[in-house]
Amino acid sequence: MGALNALWAYRHFVLSSIRNDLVSRFARSKLGGLWMIINPLAQVAIYALILSNVLAAKLPGVESQYAYAVYLMAGLLAWTLFHEIVSRSTTLFIEQGNLLKKMSFPRITLPAIVMGSSVFNNLLLLGAMLGIFLILGHHFTPAMFWLLPLMVILVAFAVGLGLTLGVLNVFLRDIGQVVTILLQTWFWFTPIVYPISIIPEQYHHLLSFNPIYPLVDAYQQVIVYGVTPEFGGLIITCSVALVLLITGLFLFRRAAEEMVDVL
Repeated sequence: MGALNALWAYRHFVLSSIRNDLVSRFARSKLGGLWMIINPLAQVAIYALILSNVLAAKLPGVESQYAYAVYLMAGLLAWTLFHEIVSRSTTLFIEQGNLLKKMSFPRITLPAIVMGSSVFNNLLLLGAMLGIFLILGHHFTPAMFWLLPLMVILVAFAVGLGLTLGVLNVFLRDIGQVVTILLQTWFWFTPIVYPISIIPEQYHHLLSFNPIYPLVDAYQQVIVYGVTPEFGGLIITCSVALVLLITGLFLFRRAAEEMVDVL
C-alpha cells in the first residue's frame, strides 16, 4: 500500500517522465514515434515473406493465405511487451544510478515509468497491427476484448521478473549479460515464429515449463482464431506472475538503500 500511495502522490512525475522518455527517443527523428511500430512490423514482414510458404499450410483451422502473418504478429505483440519490460527493467537502476544518488523520490516510480512507456508502445503496435489485419481481410471478433486482461497478466509477469532481475543486476552485473542471452533463447523456445503443430507431440509437455507460452498462446487464440483463451495454463502463469511480483517488490524494498551505495 505504501508503494501504491507513493505512485499516486507522484503520478504527475510518472506521467511526465513517460512522455519525456517517448519524446527523447525520437528527438531528432523525422518519423518520430512511428519507429516504435516500424521496427517490429518490419520484423513481422521479413518473417512472413520468408517463412509463410513453409509454415502457412501447417497452421490448422485457418485457410487464409495470410494466416501465418497474422499468427506471427499475434505472438510478437505479446513477446514485444514482455521483452521490452524485462530488458529495460534489468538495467534500469544501473542506468538511473546518478538520479538515484542525487534526488529524493520514491524509487518505485522508476519501474512504473518503464511499465507505462512499454505499455504505450505496445498499444501503438496493437493499433498498427489491427489496421494491417483489416487490410489483410482478417476480421475482428468479440474475443479480442480478452486482450486487455491478458495484457494485465503479461505486464504483471514481466514487471515482477524485471524488477527481481533489476535489483540483482545492481549487485551482480553478470545478470544483465545473462538476461540478454536468456531472452534470445526463450524467444526461440516459445512457439511464436513457428506453430506448435511442428513440434513432435511427445515434446508438447515441455511447454508447461515455459510460463510465457500460455500468454502467447492466448494472444494467438484470441487474435488468430477468435476464441476465448484456455484458462488452465493462464492460472499457472498468473500464480508465477504473482510470486515474481511479490518477490521483486520485497527485494526492491529491502535493497533500495543498499543499491544507492553500490551505484
